[in-house]
Amino acid sequence: MCLPGGLGEDNARFILHFAALTVYMLAGAAIFQQLEADLEVQQTAEFWRVYHSFRKYHLQGSPIALQRLDELLYAYGNASFSGVINKSRRWDFLGSFHFVGTIVSTIGYGNTTPQTRAGKVVAVLYGFLGCSGGILFFNLFLERIITFLAWILRVIHIHRLKRHIRKNSSISRRSFGSSKNEKSLPDILEDDDDHLDVDEWKPSVYWVMLFLLLVCCMIACCAAAVYVQFEHWEYFDALYFCFVSFATIGFGDFVSTQNSYYPYIHWYRFINFIFLLIGCCCTYSLLNVTSIIIKQGLNCIIQKIQCRNQEMAASHLPKRKYSLSTIYFSKRRGTRIAARDSFKSDYLETPRRMSGELISMQDFFSANKVSLAVMQKELYEMAQSQKGASVGTIASNAVVLKSDAVGPLAIVTEKFKNKMSRKK
Repeated sequence: MCLPGGLGEDNARFILHFAALTVYMLAGAAIFQQLEADLEVQQTAEFWRVYHSFRKYHLQGSPIALQRLDELLYAYGNASFSGVINKSRRWDFLGSFHFVGTIVSTIGYGNTTPQTRAGKVVAVLYGFLGCSGGILFFNLFLERIITFLAWILRVIHIHRLKRHIRKNSSISRRSFGSSKNEKSLPDILEDDDDHLDVDEWKPSVYWVMLFLLLVCCMIACCAAAVYVQFEHWEYFDALYFCFVSFATIGFGDFVSTQNSYYPYIHWYRFINFIFLLIGCCCTYSLLNVTSIIIKQGLNCIIQKIQCRNQEMAASHLPKRKYSLSTIYFSKRRGTRIAARDSFKSDYLETPRRMSGELISMQDFFSANKVSLAVMQKELYEMAQSQKGASVGTIASNAVVLKSDAVGPLAIVTEKFKNKMSRKK
């Protein structure tokens, strides 16, 4: 695909996504400013009111007492932030395991941080390998959960096809008229042009996203019910904690298993670990599938922009009575050109038709805005085919690294390849 200024499809998608994400962030900043700014001002004013009231009635303006008070507040704030006051131990084995879990999962609540220089150095080195291994684990889980859901949806699809075939009278007479001529499902589907691609069938990305969304909601609701009982949070705060943790955002305002005492503490820690593990994996898969839908939306916008540019370019050209009508449409893996002959019968008798000459090639190219690079590729492939060379063989031997060939995007794209190509 070629866009104005010779901008490629991948570059156009990147720029469009960057612009949309920037607008989304600006809108989010404005929304949160309206929601949280007033409360911040109120909390600040309340703190200074209590502070000055305490100084006035208990310290009586003594400079030494004021200095001691500030030191006490500073020490208490640091101790509270570090979790050494009325909290469980941060650096026993279970607390350390919780810390490395937040590193590997990239949650990073921030409530537990290394304080020594050696601990910070080890955290950097440990985090480099740990985050890489965690992302690999998430990708492997993504591949398996998508494959599992695709298998379930394919079974449902085949079941619907069987039911549709049984209800179809014409197919029933042809396939099940006699017991001696009974056919299997693949044979039946081969007789029906609408179902020739059953072996190549891919699940709809929207159904997979819906299944993952339901699974994530179910896990979050169950986990929130457990946190309400053990952490004594409100149910809404527990749901908020689940999303922040499962999406690996990890603000740190709510953190589980931090109190000094819990009933059945070992069972609770184990259940908390399982919830965080499964929740992070499922939410990671859901976010990747959602990113595919966002990419489809960007592709749709790019195609509309291209079509509008072609229409505007064609409207400025003089219309000819006899012209070769062409339709250009872009696919993901190249550009195809479909031509339709619109000559009238009287044109067949003209000398121009007898000579086999095409109408002005310059008008032909400019009307459809075909880039020079694309036409060079088409001419090169045509020349190779005329010489008997196999362009497909040459292309297959070359390794081409594309934007959707690596990472979780490649995993999801491979599972929904056919469905996505049909929607473009």
